[in-house]
Amino acid sequence: MMLRMMSSHDMSISNSVELLAADIRETQQPDIWLPQGEFHAGDDKLITILMKETWNRWLAQAITISSPLLQHPVRLLNAEGGVLDEWSGGSGTHEEGEALQAPVCSRTREGDCIARLTVAAPDRTAALLPLLQAGALALQEMYDHAFDLLTVRQVLKRQQISDKEARGRDKLFQAAKRLHDQNDVYSVLHVLLDDVEGMYPGADINLYLSQDFLYADNRVKPLLLRHTNDDLNAEAFLTGRPVSAEEEGGGIRLAIPMRGKQAVYGVLSLSKQQQWDEFEQRSMLMLVDTAGSAFENAKLYEQSNLLISELQLINELTKRLNQSLRLNEVFDFVLTELLQIFKADYCHMMQLSIEDNRFRIVASNIPMEANAIYSTDNGFSGVVVRTREPLIVSDYWSTRIVDSKLMDATGSRSLIAAPVMAGAEVVGVIMVSHLTPNFFSYENYKLLQVLSTHIGLAVANASLHAEVRRMVITDNLTGLHARHFLNEQIQLRQRKDRCGSLVLVDIDHFKRVNDTYGHLVGDSILVLVSDAIRSCIRDTDIAARWGGEELAVYLPRIRTAQALRIAERIRSSVETQTNPPVTVSCGISEWTFEEDKISVESLFNKADMALYEAKKNGRNRICIGDNG
Repeated sequence: MMLRMMSSHDMSISNSVELLAADIRETQQPDIWLPQGEFHAGDDKLITILMKETWNRWLAQAITISSPLLQHPVRLLNAEGGVLDEWSGGSGTHEEGEALQAPVCSRTREGDCIARLTVAAPDRTAALLPLLQAGALALQEMYDHAFDLLTVRQVLKRQQISDKEARGRDKLFQAAKRLHDQNDVYSVLHVLLDDVEGMYPGADINLYLSQDFLYADNRVKPLLLRHTNDDLNAEAFLTGRPVSAEEEGGGIRLAIPMRGKQAVYGVLSLSKQQQWDEFEQRSMLMLVDTAGSAFENAKLYEQSNLLISELQLINELTKRLNQSLRLNEVFDFVLTELLQIFKADYCHMMQLSIEDNRFRIVASNIPMEANAIYSTDNGFSGVVVRTREPLIVSDYWSTRIVDSKLMDATGSRSLIAAPVMAGAEVVGVIMVSHLTPNFFSYENYKLLQVLSTHIGLAVANASLHAEVRRMVITDNLTGLHARHFLNEQIQLRQRKDRCGSLVLVDIDHFKRVNDTYGHLVGDSILVLVSDAIRSCIRDTDIAARWGGEELAVYLPRIRTAQALRIAERIRSSVETQTNPPVTVSCGISEWTFEEDKISVESLFNKADMALYEAKKNGRNRICIGDNG
């Protein structure tokens, strides 16, 4: 073996190798992170980026320690020989073939080459090779260290993402629990908006609902379908899928449909400056879907409670309506109940007259409208009669499809109206109004429709009862009251009043009229005499057919002197207004609270005796009974 003495240049290189190796040992990490970690085949771009960053640090460190290797031009190649960085260090020119290379290997079992450290060596100095290998080893160690740091950062980042997602899932679970704990729709909306604001404090949040809601929160708005291409809310609502778009200024807006099993109820709109990551989008979708289910459940719960309360209300209203068979009582009760049920400002109940086909106000909380008469051709009542259907007006002053005296007089803006039916015929109209626009809901509209049916039955029953009672207490021929009704009224008055008078009227020679002209003429004479009596008395006086051709008039709180004047008017009117002409005889009696015995029988007996005296004394005259 031949031995060669080392030159001073060789000794300098050897010393530099030892210094570089010592520096590597000082900077080397005591424990290698993830020794089995490696890049995969698809990570070439990342390997290149990481190797370039490591190369720059290696150069900076080599310059710091004045590495002899930098006395020569050096550069970095990739595993295939492609240039990763151009020549650095050294001076002068060099040729591609005059270079030494040392591989930089990966930390794997195979030790694959990932880069090549190259130094220009014109003289191909053999002593430069150990220095080059030491530099490659230092570069490899620095690369491995950078790889470990990158791996740790990725692990920490994944851990942070995992922790963030875990916190997000916990918040989502708590929010879902709070949403499903609510039993009314307003609470569901409030919880949803508050939770979203808590998750994204700086975001612009609005909830657009497709249904009418009177909700004080200004974050809740009506959903208006404008059918424009840039309307995210309309697109999300109609498609049932979330959509997003960039805003001016770099913000991102999300529009997420709030869906239930039966329908889409609205759209949650969110906008923030930062990008929405995948987990945030998934979380918001889950939260809004949960809110949609909770909203639907709360809506169904409210509707079931509303249905129960409406059924109870209908049952109670029907029961109370059936307890009264007087039309005026029914109308007054309906007015009071409807104002309370719908929390309305005004209510009209109108009855349709069959004779003249006009409306008469039978119940109203507007005093000036009591008993007013209206045509069926005008206003909303006319619309209801023509269509036979209920109607709802959200804002009369903004739409004004027809002119309404009720709405104009009261300044009302909201209205619900329904026909009152008796069988297949419209017998009236109910109108309920409020000063606030959009006050009545669709549920109010349906409830009034149901109530009007029961009110129609109650009105029909009361009308039938009134007609039957009228037939019972009224004489069919003359239209005067029946005798038993007169007796009842006199008994009632004798308990309440201090005095009263009775006038008995008998048509003179009535049998002769029947025999001469026939019974039809006799019946017409009875009607004419009855009409004459009605024209001569007050509304509070009670006229009745006593029997045959005898008629009677009771005058409440009237003494004999005034009764005589009334009887004279009757006698004179009959004599001049009948054809064929007939006359009447009258007997008058009175009672006062001072009498020992007060009865209907005694009052009639005294009047009957006076009538007998009038006929005995020549007929066509008036006699007063003896009170002794």
